[in-house]
Amino acid sequence: MRSFPTIATNQAEGARLLLSMSVTLQSNHGSAVDTAVISTQAIRRCFPALDRTHNGHPVAYFDGPGGTQVPRVVVEAMNDYLYHHNANTHWAYPTSEETDATIDSARSELADFLNASPTEIVFGANMTTLTFHLARALGRGYEAEDEIVITELDHHANIAPWRTLEKECGLKVRMVKMIPETGELDWDDLSRQLTQHTKLIAIGAASNALGTINDVKRAGEMAHDIGARIFVDAVHYAPHELIDVRDWNCDFLACSAYKFYGPHIGILYGRRDLFESLDFPKLIPAPDSAPERAETGTQNHEGIAGAAAAVDFLASLAPSPTLRGRLDAAFRQLHEHGDALITQLWNGLRKIERVRLYGLPPGAERTPTIAFTINDVPSIEVAKNLAERGIFVSHGDFYATTVVERLGLAPDGLVRAGCACYTVPDEIDRLLGAVGKL
Repeated sequence: MRSFPTIATNQAEGARLLLSMSVTLQSNHGSAVDTAVISTQAIRRCFPALDRTHNGHPVAYFDGPGGTQVPRVVVEAMNDYLYHHNANTHWAYPTSEETDATIDSARSELADFLNASPTEIVFGANMTTLTFHLARALGRGYEAEDEIVITELDHHANIAPWRTLEKECGLKVRMVKMIPETGELDWDDLSRQLTQHTKLIAIGAASNALGTINDVKRAGEMAHDIGARIFVDAVHYAPHELIDVRDWNCDFLACSAYKFYGPHIGILYGRRDLFESLDFPKLIPAPDSAPERAETGTQNHEGIAGAAAAVDFLASLAPSPTLRGRLDAAFRQLHEHGDALITQLWNGLRKIERVRLYGLPPGAERTPTIAFTINDVPSIEVAKNLAERGIFVSHGDFYATTVVERLGLAPDGLVRAGCACYTVPDEIDRLLGAVGKL
């Protein structure tokens, strides 16, 4: 049973039809440029936020790495739940049963999104809260001589929960170095940090500060070879590349819907056998079976409906007989779109005097997120100046504090510009022009 409104389905179908038109045009005319323009414009019509102006300028949102804009269909799905199905769960009346069905349906959608099973999908407030919750459950089985390996490249939501276990359990946390010159993980140092006492590797799939994509599958193999488990922070990765927890063979993975066009809600994947075996802090009357045993209290039901609608939105961008197939095709298209934009932005910024770029260049394993500085101009002043021109970028350390420290940029930090599915080349030109004027 689906609780999403008919209008949401119709709008998603409209986006799919417009994108199908772009494929037809490409086959008729062989013009990839025409295809990108038509398909991106179809996508942009789904986002009311893109109608906003600031100081007379249309707003260009480059702040997606901190949270993307939301398509109309997602908000309508949340509204529909609250207006027509709002109730608590597991009771014998219609709106409660409809809420159960909404949550079950959302678990299936997010399972397809991650290539998991519905019983392996846990919802929570956000990735940070879920990671602290998982860390506490894992920590109940750890001993003082055990070790956890984390990395300098990570958001602190994948550092602090494991550091907390140092205090609570007395175990040791080892930190893997990043290579400041490239923004990559030092894999030799990762090998050195692994010991017979390693219980967990906690690694980011992609750096939210620099865009670096890590070889998660390789890290998982290294963990499993020594009998350890792997936890993956996929928050920054999820909007740009399709996740496959089966291919990665990861034990746990977390992401956040508000980074892939959904509401503020977190998703935690875990192998069912692990969820069933872990001693999660929970109320005695709460369910003992996975995945609900890992969820605390009444959930954000409208957020869960919105997260499923965000997956539906992404799947609507390409044709295929299955949801997973549509997601795969859509992400391939979005990957090409992002590569073209990041190449345009990187090449444009490197031509501007006094601008310094950080991380890997286009063509490398990276997301369409670029970090840069302008000599002698604090990152917050750059962001304020660009905002006056209707260009919204992030500034600071983005909670990737260790990355900024290793780059020698603390406390001021970086300027970060991220491309999303609705970003167009004209917006890149506006950003380059505004930075040039600085």
